[in-house]
Amino acid sequence: MIEIVKPALEHLSSYKAALERGWSPDNVRLEEATREQLAAIEQDPVAFLADLDDPEGKGPPITLPDGRTVPRLPGFRRWIWDGQVAGSIGFRWQTGTAALPPHVLGHIGFAVVPWKRRRGYATEAVRLMLDEARAVGLEFVEITAKSHNPASHKVILANGGKLVGRFVEDAAYGGAESLRFRIDL
Repeated sequence: MIEIVKPALEHLSSYKAALERGWSPDNVRLEEATREQLAAIEQDPVAFLADLDDPEGKGPPITLPDGRTVPRLPGFRRWIWDGQVAGSIGFRWQTGTAALPPHVLGHIGFAVVPWKRRRGYATEAVRLMLDEARAVGLEFVEITAKSHNPASHKVILANGGKLVGRFVEDAAYGGAESLRFRIDL
């Protein structure tokens, strides 16, 4: 049984341990993101946690991989929890619309630690996050996954996802062919 929990000091040591084992919650920036998060935790754990929860989009602008800065969207991150941090799932949106700006690949992104994969954790975490999407009034969410990632496709399809298109990611996100799925809420 898993739940998605708001990042908090009581769970931070477990999250940090997962990062120290080499896991990255960022499927694009991998080790770079892990190093940045470990440094941020070391510098100011309370500020690190606060940065993961911004449902009003009031935080500082986001710097994209190509160096451009864009306004922060409302969003938050939750940790997948089974007594320890088993992964991370994020949700972002634009108020009043299900549309996303071109630089945002999807509403929901998730990553499960390698040592807890293939247990249904991602499928359940996405299901739980869909309740959050309904709560902010979205009619659907979009989730993208690389075309060569059948495990993520399975998670999305298990939650009612329908393939709505193929695209090539911007080079800043890897330049790979990806699939866009939509889950009607």
